[in-house]
Amino acid sequence: MAVITPATRISPPLNRPFNHRSSLPSPSKNLLFLKNPTPSSTILAVRCQKPFSDGGSSTNHASSVSSSIDFLTLCHRLKTTKRKGWINQGINGAESIADHMYRMSLMALIAGDLTGIDRERCIKMAIVHDIAEAIVGDITPSDGVPKEEKSRREKAALEEMCEVLGGGLRAEEITELWLEYENNASLEANLVKDFDKVEMILQALEYESEHGKVLDEFFISTAGKFQTEIGKSWAAEINARRRSQLTKRQR
Repeated sequence: MAVITPATRISPPLNRPFNHRSSLPSPSKNLLFLKNPTPSSTILAVRCQKPFSDGGSSTNHASSVSSSIDFLTLCHRLKTTKRKGWINQGINGAESIADHMYRMSLMALIAGDLTGIDRERCIKMAIVHDIAEAIVGDITPSDGVPKEEKSRREKAALEEMCEVLGGGLRAEEITELWLEYENNASLEANLVKDFDKVEMILQALEYESEHGKVLDEFFISTAGKFQTEIGKSWAAEINARRRSQLTKRQR
């Protein structure tokens, strides 16, 4: 797959201006009945125009609505499927896949501005990076599934989900974001992969506190694997809090 870089994208970072082009008709052509239209009368007249409709638009719209609801219904599984790593540790009321992705999205939202990083793309990538698990479930290293096989299953599931959505631009965007993350193919993917690990160890810290457990394996498996400065600094803060928490527990 070709590497996707910030320079090849259409959507700009949130901290850069974006000039939207209006698709509304020119007032001079559509408001000839108004001799000296005021701004308010211009807006009123444009809003009162009936949208153009061809014979098949209502059918296409109904199909699109149906596909959207089908897709969202499938994504409901992300809310109800618990993350297997916590289940294996005997955590009652473990977080769901959707819980995990949501906090990752918040991480992308609150992270400081970073040179060359498209914040909006990071948020979207965090939302979709585990979306295929709605079909294949949460496959963990303890399942013994080779990395290549896990990727194949998830890619096939993603294609199935995009078919449910009905294809089109949004399905293409979801696929592009997922592949970019899967292949660690951009600065945004580097950062979101760090957020994936940061969210996991933060959740491990919270479960250690709530359940009185020691969840060393999650901290050991991520140590030294952060790619970005923000990932390293947030992980360092979480580990510092954990050391303090474990020290207090031993007293």
